[in-house]
Amino acid sequence: MTVIVPHRQLFAADALLPSGWAKNVVLTWNEQGVLTHVDADTLAPANVARAAGPVIPGMPNLHSHAFQRAFAGLTEHRGQAQDSFWSWRTLMYRFASRLGPEQMEAIATWLYAEMLEAGYTSVCEFQYVHHDADGKPYADDAELSVALLRAAKNTGIGLTLLPVLYQTSGFGAKPPAEGQRRFIRSTESMLALLEGLKPRCDDQGAQLGLAPHSLRAVPPDSLRDAVAGLNRIDPTSPLHIHIAEQTQEVDDCVAWSGQRPVAWLLDHMPVDARWCLVHATHMDPDEYDRGARSGAVAGLCPTTEANLGDGMFDFPRWRDHGGIWGVGSDSHACVNAAEELMLLEYGQRLSTRQRNVGAEAAHRHVATALTLGAVQGGAQASGRAIAGLAMGQQADFVVLDSTHLALQGLAPEDMLSAHVFASHRTSAIADVWRAGQARVTAGRHALHDRAAQAFVAARAQLLQDQ
Repeated sequence: MTVIVPHRQLFAADALLPSGWAKNVVLTWNEQGVLTHVDADTLAPANVARAAGPVIPGMPNLHSHAFQRAFAGLTEHRGQAQDSFWSWRTLMYRFASRLGPEQMEAIATWLYAEMLEAGYTSVCEFQYVHHDADGKPYADDAELSVALLRAAKNTGIGLTLLPVLYQTSGFGAKPPAEGQRRFIRSTESMLALLEGLKPRCDDQGAQLGLAPHSLRAVPPDSLRDAVAGLNRIDPTSPLHIHIAEQTQEVDDCVAWSGQRPVAWLLDHMPVDARWCLVHATHMDPDEYDRGARSGAVAGLCPTTEANLGDGMFDFPRWRDHGGIWGVGSDSHACVNAAEELMLLEYGQRLSTRQRNVGAEAAHRHVATALTLGAVQGGAQASGRAIAGLAMGQQADFVVLDSTHLALQGLAPEDMLSAHVFASHRTSAIADVWRAGQARVTAGRHALHDRAAQAFVAARAQLLQDQ
């Protein structure tokens, strides 16, 4: 006989399941925070907590550079005649050159608390600052990655840690630039790092993967050897790569290889469902077709792509080919899951001059369709069982605040629409649960004040050192 512990259950009058909205749902999870039952159209059990509003799945954030949160807003001034991603990158390198382990942990702790408050319950951390300011390994070679593990553990966010392989400054194995010295690793050094990190990740319940930074930063032989080495460590681990973010990158790849970046990757690497193609902004029709059919996730970061002037991903074309996708906050100019979905939709409206581009035949409400799509793709990119409110998935969910002015008196599906499109001045999130534990209550994380103070102090120190 199964005994259900009441505090491992939640009753929701309305919940967004993978198949769509359902009424009178009881969520039940075990000690490990994994959902064991999701029962719809049922009576609320006695002594079981009731959600304060509609329950939606927690959103995976599939692309993050945590340290960049500390200089969000500090590059919004013209530094040269025509600013671009590349001029922004120069400023980013300058900031990264001063970062220490304590500052990394303080920044990431605040960021991860922010993410939880904003509806993200997991994050894929694309971690490329490896060494000290002189480019030398720390005594513990994993020092900065471990700082991120601690930040995730202390805040309670789920983590996929993606150490970054970075070797060159451009196509054709150009030598690394001075500002990249903290990122550089040999393939052998990277595989040794992964071997050492795996037990640490396993102990914490984090997923370990690998991020070849980009085709311009990892030569072909190194890319093949790194993927083969990862397969020996864990053949199920996710692989994330920046690709085709900028038109200059596409032009340089064509000059080097005669192929566009996504086409080259598909022709030379075993791209499949383990891969996340971060940005993939500039593809031709054949790349959209082949990329979608590969099963890889398109990692879209709408607020960062807008902030950096990257360009526009052709979202309808990708979905028409059955493409899987998710969202990330990347440089963290914005930390808000709902706003990423809103800007994704608004960008497509501006591009196509149509409305409700993200709607689907099965889900006519844009917010419902985008939420379910981003959760599915984000879970796949994370390599973790976080694909929504279903048995066998982690109990990661967000409770919307039905008393919020933007949501009051609306049907559940309209509440989600208001959350995504009409409630950003003040948050419409009441509570956030991760692995069956409440991490955000009444809109605030338990570490909110302490983490914020440490973040401000770390940022002030970094700015003072500039």
